[in-house]
Amino acid sequence: MQKSSRRRLIGGNGKGQSFTVIEAPIAHSQRRKAIIAFWVTLLVTALLGGTVASHYMHPILGGAVGIASGFVLGVVFGFLVIAWPIFRIVWWWTPEMLLGVFLVYGWTWLMLATPLWLSLGLVVTLALVSVLVRVIRYGLMAVFWCLTVRHRLRMCFAAFVARNRQGTLPFILLARPTPAGERVWIWLRPGLALPDLEKEDQLARMAVACWAKNVRIAPASPKYAPLIRVDVTRRNTLANTVLSNLPDHVPDGMPADAPVSPVVPPVGVNLNDIPVRSRRSPDINDSRPRRARTPDPSPSDDYDGNDYA
Repeated sequence: MQKSSRRRLIGGNGKGQSFTVIEAPIAHSQRRKAIIAFWVTLLVTALLGGTVASHYMHPILGGAVGIASGFVLGVVFGFLVIAWPIFRIVWWWTPEMLLGVFLVYGWTWLMLATPLWLSLGLVVTLALVSVLVRVIRYGLMAVFWCLTVRHRLRMCFAAFVARNRQGTLPFILLARPTPAGERVWIWLRPGLALPDLEKEDQLARMAVACWAKNVRIAPASPKYAPLIRVDVTRRNTLANTVLSNLPDHVPDGMPADAPVSPVVPPVGVNLNDIPVRSRRSPDINDSRPRRARTPDPSPSDDYDGNDYA
């Protein structure tokens, strides 16, 4: 049974509460990748950097400069590989963190720039406008659902959607609102494919997790197979009332139960109204073979207009 790597959060009562930061298989895989990245970067940079530096200084000093440069770059690349799961978590929560920074610093700036009563009045007015104005309310709700769907899909990927052998999950990119719900773009990691996600039972469970009616998955790019899109449907836009201007063309004095005369289609067709198709002018650059035209049969000279049996 695999154990998860744990860290200890110290509380005020001296007791610790454990929580999972990075799962053990992912942490072990990232450490192995970091070691490989460190040594590859060190060797390549030391050889190339030492060769270039030897042309401008003593060869021994140039080799030392190359090794030092490779060591520094190897440490940097190894750190980036190890910290990649942390960067991915930061990417997941980037919109919420930016929103929190905006609210905190916006409120601080407003308190410093205006009196307290004016600051509270502006905040209350902004909140009332956001709730009462329909366009603003729908826009805020659309942004809320886009942020929520990203996290709900991440929970689905971690809970029951297939993952690759290293345990890495698909990378959730962006989300935008649609008339029926939300659309999310996802980049699949190596080891996953579209058929692994579009199973009926998984789509039904994803719809339940996203609090939606149904979920559809389709390719998002004709060139890149890892890029897919997830369409989350919350409402049926075709069931809404469609406004029409046809009643405006009805006369005011016409009763509601007036009979409507059926439209009678035309019986015959006048061939004189059909335009004659113009002949295409021959193209001198057209090299396609032409079929010899059979001449029209012409009556013989001794034909007197009578038919003989």
